[in-house]
Amino acid sequence: MVVESQRERQPRAAETVIEARGLTVGFGDTLIHQNLDLDVYRGEILGIVGGSGTGKSVLLRTLIGLVKPRAGSIRMFGTEMATAGPAEAAAVQTRWGVLFQQGALFSSLNVQQNVEAPMREHLDLEPELRGELARLKLSMVGLQPDAANKMPSELSGGMIKRVALARAIALDPDLLFLDEPTSGLDPIGAADFDNLIAKLQETLGLTVFMVTHDLDSLFSICSRVAAIGNKKILVAGDLETVVAYDDPWIKAYFGGQRGRSAQLAHG
Repeated sequence: MVVESQRERQPRAAETVIEARGLTVGFGDTLIHQNLDLDVYRGEILGIVGGSGTGKSVLLRTLIGLVKPRAGSIRMFGTEMATAGPAEAAAVQTRWGVLFQQGALFSSLNVQQNVEAPMREHLDLEPELRGELARLKLSMVGLQPDAANKMPSELSGGMIKRVALARAIALDPDLLFLDEPTSGLDPIGAADFDNLIAKLQETLGLTVFMVTHDLDSLFSICSRVAAIGNKKILVAGDLETVVAYDDPWIKAYFGGQRGRSAQLAHG
């Protein structure tokens, strides 16, 4: 049973950007999700947590259409994606951006060209304007102008994340999907990236769906948290609600030393 807090930052009256109902997803004989329900509200940063193998990234990939569910429905911005025509679906898809876990940059393109890729596919822009916009996006994620001509192989892990984030916001999306955005970063780099996500969310009015295992991210920037277990959403709500939920994995995750340290660090 999904529990919602009475004191969530996103009230029930908030606009629902993503509405998933009865999602069942599997690969071969392995069932990953079964009758999973989830709502994502406009303007929130929703953290998705769960144990290894619970299908956090699979859920993200299902929502963006890379994995086809066996059953259930997904409504994005009020559009039922399973029955939307090609033009309608494409219009909705341009309203979101995605940062994949390893960045997924095109190795044969330089940084600026990677950021330009969504613009080249979806927008009819002159090359000069496209380049100018790409450089603007790079500056928004904290990269210096000289990064534009670098190749992905020349970038640090933190720079790859920032370039991938710049590409994710290239089309000025309303919704941002982030898959383990701080994975592989040192604590200082992870905190800086959390601050960047929060700043972009506030500045651009984004809704953020973030798969993460990073307890500091949950406590520092997430409006709500949804925990996956037993093939469904166990609980969704503010951190107080989720931490209090009676489930062995949740108790171990938030009640362990790292969980207690994160709670103390963030008040």
